[in-house]
Amino acid sequence: MSMYYAVGTVLLLLAITAPVALAFGFGGASAARSHFAPLRWIGNTYIAIVRGIPDIAFFLFFVIALDQAFEFIRHKIKCPDWNEPIRQGNDFVVCTAAKLPLSNAPQWVHETYGFALAVLTFAIVFGAFAANVLFGAMRAVPHGQLETAEAYGMSRRQTFWRILVPQMWVYALPGLSNLWMVLIKATPLLFLLGVEDIVYWARELGGSKRPQFTDYPHADWRMWYFLALLVFYLAFTKVSEVVLDRIMARLTRGQATAAGEAQRKAAT
Repeated sequence: MSMYYAVGTVLLLLAITAPVALAFGFGGASAARSHFAPLRWIGNTYIAIVRGIPDIAFFLFFVIALDQAFEFIRHKIKCPDWNEPIRQGNDFVVCTAAKLPLSNAPQWVHETYGFALAVLTFAIVFGAFAANVLFGAMRAVPHGQLETAEAYGMSRRQTFWRILVPQMWVYALPGLSNLWMVLIKATPLLFLLGVEDIVYWARELGGSKRPQFTDYPHADWRMWYFLALLVFYLAFTKVSEVVLDRIMARLTRGQATAAGEAQRKAAT
């Protein structure tokens, strides 16, 4: 059953991370094209730093740093009379009340907290890539349309939300589609974050000869378990391709793009 639960965990991670990463990406892209210089610097720095760090290094470092940041803030609030240093050599020591989660918390709280950290980490990493895609899509929208909207009396905010944003998705969807495929393939990194994913259980169950995992001890079946994972991921990406193609056809309908022109010729 842990294997089946792990499949649900992966699907839940994708369902939550995709919109959250898209929100991070939209915020980063909007900041990167802002006319306010400090906000533009923040957006460009976020995109450059996260995209420039290897994913595995970011996953190994960021989760520890984020967890310690949360505990440090709670420590300052809940234990103001603490006199000992928090950094003691390689150890990070906070009061018991500041621990996240608490040591006496139920197991599901520990698992939920680890999953939440995983979602946030995935969202930040893939949000930076999404920001780069959306930034390029915003620049691909014909500038003449933005100037026409301003000539008709629209404010800069109205032009952004009514002209730029609706049209940029046509240019952004191919890049976002590739990013979605990369996100699917990156789910095995969950094990680095302490979440038992399907790859972890495939290895444990396939190579197990211990009765606590199965009532019928078997030989090394890891090849068959990983073959099942291969079929699972290939089927999932195929379904994703079909859905994304339909979304692309819907977005390009009536648009002044190559895909939209192809649809008009096919209709005639």
